[in-house]
Amino acid sequence: MVELKSEAALAAMREAGRVVATALAQVERAAAVGVSLLELDEVARGVLREAGATSPFLGYRPSFAPVPFPAVICASVNDAVVHGIPDGYRLRDGDLVSIDCGAVLDGWAGDAAVSFTVGTPRPEDLRLIDTTRRALEAGIAAALVGNRTGDIAHAVGTVARTARYGLLEGFGGHGIGRRMHEDPHLPNEGRPGRGFPLKPGLVLAIEPMLIAGGTDTHTTDPDGWTLRTTDATRAAHIEHTVAITESGPRILTLP
Repeated sequence: MVELKSEAALAAMREAGRVVATALAQVERAAAVGVSLLELDEVARGVLREAGATSPFLGYRPSFAPVPFPAVICASVNDAVVHGIPDGYRLRDGDLVSIDCGAVLDGWAGDAAVSFTVGTPRPEDLRLIDTTRRALEAGIAAALVGNRTGDIAHAVGTVARTARYGLLEGFGGHGIGRRMHEDPHLPNEGRPGRGFPLKPGLVLAIEPMLIAGGTDTHTTDPDGWTLRTTDATRAAHIEHTVAITESGPRILTLP
């Protein structure tokens, strides 16, 4: 069932979104050569704790997962696309890092992700990150009353495919509200004019996941969570929680 949110609900979700934005900014600031992924998770935990928020990631166990997720961020490095579990891995010069984070505050959720490089960046990684960001921006620009989810999917997919990047098969964005994952599902590629109609009060997490080598397929690590590119090329993941309003798309996960 799809729930349309009131202005009061959107205001509450905006506050949850601020917590997510703060956590992501502090994690990115802390990410440096030699810092472990577990240390980055601790940074995000501190932000949530200070804000009085909880994590929708911690303990989350969808049907595909062999164990509940043990952290408050997903930390995916280099060829890991999404759902990386923070561990003792210490960041190295040139790593491409994607961090996904959520927060629940006063019963409402926010969800966003960033990708960045550590130390000396590879030009091809910067291009991948920039294209992923542009794909997200195109999707947000299509998040208009009267459009459909297919219009967002088409906008995201067009940017990715024009740049000859892959899109993680079977994964995309989603509705969000009192729960992190709500209807409708939002593919990262699709046909304009198709899908669920965009109405005022609908809130979506829009999240392009681009693969440098142009493939769409993935493998799953033994942990049952981490998804990696099958061609071992790098990936980027950038996400915002976005509300559909009469005055245009409203990004809820900005600082």
